[in-house]
Amino acid sequence: MSTLDFSTELSRAGANVNSRLGAVRFFIRRYPLGAAGAVIMAIFLFAAAFAPYITLYDPLSTNAAASLARPSAAHWLGCDFMGRDVYSRIIFGARISLAVAVGSMLLGCSIGVTLGLLSGYLLGWFDLITQRILEMMQALPLLVMAIIMAAALGPSLHNTIFAIAIPLVPYVARVIRANTLSLREQPFVEAAKAIGMSEKRIAIRHILPNTLAPLIVLATAQLGSTILIEASLSFLGLGVPEPHPSWGRMLSESAAEYVRTAPWLVIFPGAAISFVVFGTNLLGDALRDLLDPRQRS
Repeated sequence: MSTLDFSTELSRAGANVNSRLGAVRFFIRRYPLGAAGAVIMAIFLFAAAFAPYITLYDPLSTNAAASLARPSAAHWLGCDFMGRDVYSRIIFGARISLAVAVGSMLLGCSIGVTLGLLSGYLLGWFDLITQRILEMMQALPLLVMAIIMAAALGPSLHNTIFAIAIPLVPYVARVIRANTLSLREQPFVEAAKAIGMSEKRIAIRHILPNTLAPLIVLATAQLGSTILIEASLSFLGLGVPEPHPSWGRMLSESAAEYVRTAPWLVIFPGAAISFVVFGTNLLGDALRDLLDPRQRS
């Protein structure tokens, strides 16, 4: 590569970096609440990724001498009734909550996108049967459906992901189907058919990419709900079992008996759930306004 070519590539790289920084600055100025939500989510993602390096205690180790210890320099958020460090359990619990939320969202979106795309593009008897099944699934609220699934499957990490993912399928499928119905009548689809492109290629190459914007908005908005549902299932004893630390299980173990004598056992896990759900909702609202022109002010 000549010096001139290297300089050209370097200038292009600098222009790309400047454009990305400009996009970030625009997002912060235009959607400050969305940027705050992104910061909150980044903090929890950082804590989940580097949990072993930002904690001092094993979240599973017990210490009878530190049972119900108050927040102090040794234990920043106190200890539970078994002497386990609350701060360590909250940090490691972020891994469980985010893993379940992201896993269930990916699984639910994968199934929902497939059903919605086929239903909206093929129509006919497949669309009729699929929509009736999805309507029956939507007859129950999301949390109730997840409780039924979790109770039937039993408490485990994989079962919790599956129990939350299946109730999400109707919501994703109906959004993708609605977008597919409008996109299949667009001129670019008619042009693709005119040049002899197969139906499968049209659906995957031309229709599916145009449904990603509403899918991203829906997935981000529902991410907070999945975290809240996971905490609810763990609170009821239907989610991730012991010894894995879970925010909902921490509340279940402490809310009834220690809410007055050791309120930090309830306040800090509840605050973690509230902050992460709040952050995802703020980010989801900002992405909705950014990606949907009809929502822009």
